[in-house]
Amino acid sequence: MEANEGRQEQGFYIPRELLKEIGKVNSKLLVGIPRERYEGERRLALTPEAVDMLTERGHRVLVETDAGLGINYSDNHYSEAGAEIVDTPAEVYQADIILKILPPLPEEVALMRPRSVLFSLIPFNLFDPRAFELMMAKRITAIAYELMADERGHFPVLNVTSEIEGAASITVASELLSNAQGGKGILLGGIPGVSPTEVVIVGAGNAGTVAARAALALGASVKVFDDDIGKLRRIQQALGQGLFTSTFHPNVLHNAFRSADVAIGAMRYINARRRYVIAADMIRAMKRGALVIDLRVSQGGCFETTCGLSRKGPAIFERYGVLHYCQLDVSNRVARTTSMAYSNIFVPMLFSLGDAGSVQGMAKSDRGFRGGVYMYYGKAVNSYVSNHFNLPSSDLDLYLSAF
Repeated sequence: MEANEGRQEQGFYIPRELLKEIGKVNSKLLVGIPRERYEGERRLALTPEAVDMLTERGHRVLVETDAGLGINYSDNHYSEAGAEIVDTPAEVYQADIILKILPPLPEEVALMRPRSVLFSLIPFNLFDPRAFELMMAKRITAIAYELMADERGHFPVLNVTSEIEGAASITVASELLSNAQGGKGILLGGIPGVSPTEVVIVGAGNAGTVAARAALALGASVKVFDDDIGKLRRIQQALGQGLFTSTFHPNVLHNAFRSADVAIGAMRYINARRRYVIAADMIRAMKRGALVIDLRVSQGGCFETTCGLSRKGPAIFERYGVLHYCQLDVSNRVARTTSMAYSNIFVPMLFSLGDAGSVQGMAKSDRGFRGGVYMYYGKAVNSYVSNHFNLPSSDLDLYLSAF
């Protein structure tokens, strides 16, 4: 095999055009921010303040017109920050790097340049297999925010989203329990002479911890369940002995659900070894007028009554006399706060990407970033994502080690 046609190493072949592309180094980024086209999606990857920081470093940012209206920023806010406002999606998708919130639609992938880079969340119930196949055909490199880790092994986007959702869940519960929203007419919390509201939280991670803290602050009686005793120990230490914690003991769980006014699902299923789902019998045993809030609908659902819901289904429905709140993206209720939190993470990441010169360089030097790469020049390289689409997964390290 001739050297100018590619490189043969470790039993696999790297095409010549791929060698040329990943060998490019350009420290000045061209970033595109398209308007989200899923109905009701308001969040955006970058605020004007974040754009200003990027453009001051010499990077170019293209923003599709009206993209920021969902977080109450106008085109003028972005143009004053140094962004270039473009009128059509075809223009913004000509950028080298696309920053989205939700996975692209097939028609959006069709507008992307071959071998460009895509960042987005990857809720599988919204990820069209046709879009994934087209991304492979266009040799896109794609990175999932949820799978990116920092130097301590934490998942910053996943963690901050969970914190926002945990806090928002208590606000939602307060609204839906009130008479104004057709609820039982009870106050979430407790006052002298009245029994406190009982809140059951399934999952002791970030979302569960924030939700428990907020509910306790209001005076509610809170019980937290998880399969990880380490998480239960940490949440108990953080919130005190007034918090009840337990593993998934059937009798304890059943008794807790039978008396609960609110049940919040906050288990984390991304890259999880096991999947615990609360059976429908538990929901059937709850009091009439009780409330279930599932924060993990986009990951498949925490309750048997909420598993497999699509975006087209109702966000609020009743089953067994229990009200279910199943908004796919609870953080979308506070889209501006969420976008600001995301910007705090994405700006340093983009600075590092510019310093590294390429996705290849960044993936080589940053193990946490490398974990977020699920497609590399059209090759599926993350088993968690590939398994969902019933595709084989290649080893990203093999591609990176060849250069």
